[in-house]
Amino acid sequence: MKGKQRHILITGGAGFIGSTLTELLLSEGHFVTAVDNFDPFYDEKLKRRNIRNIIEHPRYSLLEYDICNWDELRKIDGVFDTIVHIAAKAGVFASIKEPIACQQANVMGTQHMLELAKILSVKQFVFASSSSVYGVNPNVPWKESDPEMMPISPYASSKLSCEMLGHVYAHLHGIRFLALRFFTVYGPRQRPDLAINKFASKILKGEPIPVYGDGTTRRDYTYINDIISGVRAAMDYDKTDFEVINLGNHRTVSLSEMIETIEEVFGKKAIINRLPNQKGDVPQTYADISKANRLLGYNPQTTFKEGITHFRDWKLKVESPDHG
Repeated sequence: MKGKQRHILITGGAGFIGSTLTELLLSEGHFVTAVDNFDPFYDEKLKRRNIRNIIEHPRYSLLEYDICNWDELRKIDGVFDTIVHIAAKAGVFASIKEPIACQQANVMGTQHMLELAKILSVKQFVFASSSSVYGVNPNVPWKESDPEMMPISPYASSKLSCEMLGHVYAHLHGIRFLALRFFTVYGPRQRPDLAINKFASKILKGEPIPVYGDGTTRRDYTYINDIISGVRAAMDYDKTDFEVINLGNHRTVSLSEMIETIEEVFGKKAIINRLPNQKGDVPQTYADISKANRLLGYNPQTTFKEGITHFRDWKLKVESPDHG
């Protein structure tokens, strides 16, 4: 894709990851068509804010379609070089409350996007999978080759199902399918329900933060720019027709360390509300990223404190009274 102008279709294009990727692609001179139904899982205004600087861009178009609505999707026409499929019913705990909605949006929605790729002869399909597919697998750091997938939420199982759908379409229709297992993405525009953003908001307001368990759970936090570099490289990958690839940071941070870093960077102490462990919550996530490095040249650069500092700068700016 480097050096050549392309047209990319991005689902979930107004969200955290989709809008950040879109800005990069537009800066490189490509055309982007974004699909987003502005799902009410969180405030639509936040997604509108994500894209307000690009909505009038001459190489950008927005389709407010639902990936579950095949009659809408089949209206999409044109020549696309790549589909980057990020749209999903997000959230482990939300999926436990609404497993059917999760299955419909994630599995059926992905089926629709693969079928669209087949009809439009799109040969490159990059799929946003999740580290949650590993579940309670104790063999860390997690490798893509490990046969022990142990998902413990409907969200996790739906992402595994989507990966297998991709294998089917790669085999039957020659669509190159790259499933990228994201590990706890954070940074500017992060969803408000995710821990770092939620905790920062409550700390700034002087409200207690809900801390489940004893603070020893660990996450492989990956800064948004590092994730985007991996997605971007996957869009250019052309060696094999099907791959599953971890995109993480290959470092883990405990829940207690995460809170301490937010306190330090924001300059304010947290009020802790201790709660029991949540169902569906895994004790740790930890990515082996050697495959991503080998196939994609992936090499995350951002330390956790640096990433939290960038996140703070963004959050204080967009939530300031004089920010439009």
